[in-house]
Amino acid sequence: MADKANCDLKSLSPLQLFEKVTEQGEKVRALKAGKAPKDEIDAAVRMLLSLKLSYKTTTGQDYQAGLPPKDLVLINNGTTKEEDEDLVDPWNVQTSNAKGVDYDKLIVRFGSSKIDTDLINRIERAIGQKPHHFLRRGIFFSHRDMDQVLDAYENKKPFYLYTGRGPSSQAMHVGHLIPFMFTKWLQEVFDVPLVIQLTDDEKYLWKDMTIEKAYEYAKENAKDIIACGFDVNKTFIFSDLDYLGTSAGFYRNIVKVQKHVTFNQVKGIFGFTDSDCIGKISFPAIQAAPSFSSSFPQIFNGKENIQCLIPCAIDQDPYFRMTRDVAPRIGQPKPALLHSVFFPALQGAQTKMSASDPNSSIFLTDTPKQIKTKINKHAFSGGRDTIEEHRKYGGNCDVDVSFMYLTFFLEDDDRLQQLKQAYTSGELLTGELKKVLIETMQPLVAAHQERRKQVTDEIVKQFMTPRKLAFEF
Repeated sequence: MADKANCDLKSLSPLQLFEKVTEQGEKVRALKAGKAPKDEIDAAVRMLLSLKLSYKTTTGQDYQAGLPPKDLVLINNGTTKEEDEDLVDPWNVQTSNAKGVDYDKLIVRFGSSKIDTDLINRIERAIGQKPHHFLRRGIFFSHRDMDQVLDAYENKKPFYLYTGRGPSSQAMHVGHLIPFMFTKWLQEVFDVPLVIQLTDDEKYLWKDMTIEKAYEYAKENAKDIIACGFDVNKTFIFSDLDYLGTSAGFYRNIVKVQKHVTFNQVKGIFGFTDSDCIGKISFPAIQAAPSFSSSFPQIFNGKENIQCLIPCAIDQDPYFRMTRDVAPRIGQPKPALLHSVFFPALQGAQTKMSASDPNSSIFLTDTPKQIKTKINKHAFSGGRDTIEEHRKYGGNCDVDVSFMYLTFFLEDDDRLQQLKQAYTSGELLTGELKKVLIETMQPLVAAHQERRKQVTDEIVKQFMTPRKLAFEF
């Protein structure tokens, strides 16, 4: 049996071995914390030492918690790059760093601007209240032309918000809430119209699903979005499959963008190949069009010069770099952007969340028991292998997923700082930190589920009907 286990270990990749060691370390900690029989703990420790030895033999590196092996990764077109060059595009996010993507490098690479203290202070002065904790904690960390939006607001000129959702599954996870929570706050403090695009057409083109299923997911996702608390009088949610057929202004803007972007440009921006269907190649123009107010004549009374602000995750930026390049050539203002960091998978910031893997995140349909089990079993720990080591050296908040999730969802700054200090010093154990996260996420998800139950098909229809909103233009 031992030979078979060793043989099985040899067939594992360095990253899989790393995950095995991490999992076994968690098991040892749990056994010790639960005061399991000594022989059971000893057997688990022997297995941990064996796994660490296999890891070192395979990689030539000592195992270090939170630091996966240096390796090579496959990038889009089959060429390889060192993993410290994070891969970020609208469909793929890859990094080898347990801390997640290096956002400072990404700002330089994408040519955006960092949201610094001066900008946060300016937003605070403009709205007359404390900025959202997503801004204060660097969750929204990068921008394009936010200064212009604030200039317009201070000069009593209108602007509007645009964000979206690609409905690839019926159930959304808590990470999908981030742009909507922040957009709702922006809408309330600035009192502006909001349009939300559901790109059901995109999901049909990219994924193995019927057009009917994509549209059904759009309607289901709309219920979760509405449950975030948006005002029906100030918000228009639309499905591309619906709205594109009814709005001449929307389609005209799509065609204008299509005329001004070459095939070479979209290949360069999005990595399309000659074997991609033509629907994919023309789709970026559909995501660009809501950036222009003339796409919504019923809301903006046909006005074409109203600036748009787009809160989104930074992987969507390539669409809007293209849009900003085209905008002046078709006589439209460039959209401004606010970029968020990526929401980490439970297994760690270097792994990707997947709707097909229910354990990769906390879903909005999860029960309190499922939330507790997922966090306890799957949340990547920045703690040490033993309680003694943890008390001595402390935990690593930079790689600990429970702490990362609390950064998103625990609103109390002082409490978050106390937890960080206690975990880093070794006073707070991994299990105790996970307990705080469980107690934060269970009521948050339950409250969302209660609000969603109140969202009827009739309410969805109201939000998705093209109409004038509560603003004069």
